[in-house]
Amino acid sequence: MTKTNAGRFFEDYRIGQVIDHAVPRTVGAGERALYHALYPARHALHSSDEFARACGLPQAPLDDLAAFHVIFGKTVPDVSLNAVANLGYAQGRWRAQVYAGDTLRSSSEVIGLKENSSRTSGVVYVRTRGTNQRGEIVMDYVRWVMVRKRDAEAAAPETVVPELKRALTVADLAIPAGLTFAKYDFAQAGEPHRLGDYAVGEVIDHVDGVTIEEAEHMMATRLWQNTAKVHFDATFREDGRRLIYGGHVISMARALSFNGLANAQMIVGLNGGAHANPCFSGDTVRAWSEVLDTAETSAPNVGAIRLRLVATKGAAGALKNAEGKYLPEVLLDLDYWALMPI
Repeated sequence: MTKTNAGRFFEDYRIGQVIDHAVPRTVGAGERALYHALYPARHALHSSDEFARACGLPQAPLDDLAAFHVIFGKTVPDVSLNAVANLGYAQGRWRAQVYAGDTLRSSSEVIGLKENSSRTSGVVYVRTRGTNQRGEIVMDYVRWVMVRKRDAEAAAPETVVPELKRALTVADLAIPAGLTFAKYDFAQAGEPHRLGDYAVGEVIDHVDGVTIEEAEHMMATRLWQNTAKVHFDATFREDGRRLIYGGHVISMARALSFNGLANAQMIVGLNGGAHANPCFSGDTVRAWSEVLDTAETSAPNVGAIRLRLVATKGAAGALKNAEGKYLPEVLLDLDYWALMPI
């Protein structure tokens, strides 16, 4: 009897299949420290317990994307160990804050399947849910992954492509209980800009860049217990290169966006996202954002800002060509909601 896990292939998935992922993970101050060491993350709400308490929270929560990575990482052995690429995200909601001492676990439901025309791979759609030790939903999201087939001649499942919302509304967002920006300290946060200072259509060049290092990327990907072969095994791709984990690019771009969006304190909704082109060691990542929408919430002095975050090796504002295809230098196109003082 084989004891090792070769991972699931496309033909192993079935619509409605629910997968409970191993292994539960208790997070602590170490995850926060390592996250801030690996990325230039400086948002005050996730950096300072005192700042968080002044905003109505019991202490500084784990960075939103760090929580996402932990939940995502658990799914890899069951969903994307044999992935060719992680293609996109939708309908992501951060429903509860994660604090030191919380234990996170994940489960995924298969909601879509579509074999590719090459018959060597197919796209698997899953809805993943992360919960804490109290059974509270921390976050849920949909993602779709291109997965290799074990046997190209294996019969294809019936094609099911789920209907997904183009974007979450403000009413869909979960505002943390007790959150208030009524006594928000702009000096400590790092910038004076509040919600009313941003205009729909405004493009913000975040100026700085970071050159991706192989060792740092592999350390980060291991931190999240992401075991996808394509990130570690140089023989897995025909070009002999290790692919940078897409979440690494997301966190790098989000951290770079502090310069210009320091007061976009908490990510609460993920409308959509695409890893437009692969990222490799040696690439220098820069970021720019476009304001897509702004709105008020029910929490005191708390507004919501919808942003397009683009990670690129090129210039700010450049995204697609005349045919509507992503430019080769664009690495990430992410659409998300964040909370910001009014």
